[in-house]
Amino acid sequence: MSKHFPLTIALLFGITLASLPSGAYAAPKAGGKPKAGGAQVDKNFVEIVPGMREKIRKGLAYLKKQQQADGSFSRSSYGRNVGITSLAALAFMSDGNLPRRGKYGTVVDKALKFILKNTDPTGLIAADVSYGPMYGHGFATLFLAEIYGMTNDKRVYDALKKAVDLIERCQNDEGGWRYQPVKREADVSVTICQVMALRAARNAGIKVSKATINKAVEYVRRCQNGDGGFRYMLQSSGSSAFPRSAAGVATLFYAGIYKDDAVKRGLDYMMTHLPGSGRSTPHYHYGHYYAVQAAYLAPDKKYWQKWFPAIRKELLSRQNADGSWAGSNGITYATSMSLIVLQIPNRYLPIFQK
Repeated sequence: MSKHFPLTIALLFGITLASLPSGAYAAPKAGGKPKAGGAQVDKNFVEIVPGMREKIRKGLAYLKKQQQADGSFSRSSYGRNVGITSLAALAFMSDGNLPRRGKYGTVVDKALKFILKNTDPTGLIAADVSYGPMYGHGFATLFLAEIYGMTNDKRVYDALKKAVDLIERCQNDEGGWRYQPVKREADVSVTICQVMALRAARNAGIKVSKATINKAVEYVRRCQNGDGGFRYMLQSSGSSAFPRSAAGVATLFYAGIYKDDAVKRGLDYMMTHLPGSGRSTPHYHYGHYYAVQAAYLAPDKKYWQKWFPAIRKELLSRQNADGSWAGSNGITYATSMSLIVLQIPNRYLPIFQK
């Protein structure tokens, strides 16, 4: 029997991740042969096109040069940032690198040391004072969970457990999270960061409260509009920005909900913003980071087979000569996000294993 069988059955029947038994998921080891996950695509569907590997190689080489001596990856207006550092590390892990393993193993190890150094006793992961620390905390918790799930690194366990506990404590009464580690407000964009981190932690064997996930699912469902898109907050209106709608669908997937009317309507809304359609895309890299995950994890392969070639073509055409990508939140952030999106076909990160 496949070691992934318990998780697969659970997700088919919509059981939330918190209800799965500990150890139900075994993470693949980096550096090995990529394993199938996400949408089951036609054997003739081409994910890696000529020249793509070289562009990714240039992107990783550029990103390595942005790492600081303390292991962080900075953004000019925010200083040292745990979220961007974690996303950069995940970009290298998407290439099969782990601490002290692989061409960029040292890069990942230095980033890990930076994250661990900046985890305080409450569990909050933060470095320089920045806008929206829960964004950074969510990405950093995801990074720690992926590391722990793939290596069982004893340096990681305590920090990861505390980070998960903090996420659970900060969930507000509506069921979501917002910028600060307090219970006052919630929005969809921060909520997906926390749910994805909780899913990764649960995959790695960390206990996650079933009630926390159920409340998050209820919150996200209430944020969905009649057109299938998702509003930013319960008090907001409209679905004009597709990134939060992609985040809404991804939240449901990471909560273990795959076959559901809310999922289909959300995916269909997202597809009206297919890359290359000419529609405006605020928060470009954030949106496509979640949109490509939603398309990849969708049970119906048509979403992946339409979305990935479109975003692949767009990202490859936008890469700068030095290997970087530009974006409103800084070059390091945009480059990290772009590399994660383009390397999903590698299927190395446990979080992308369905």
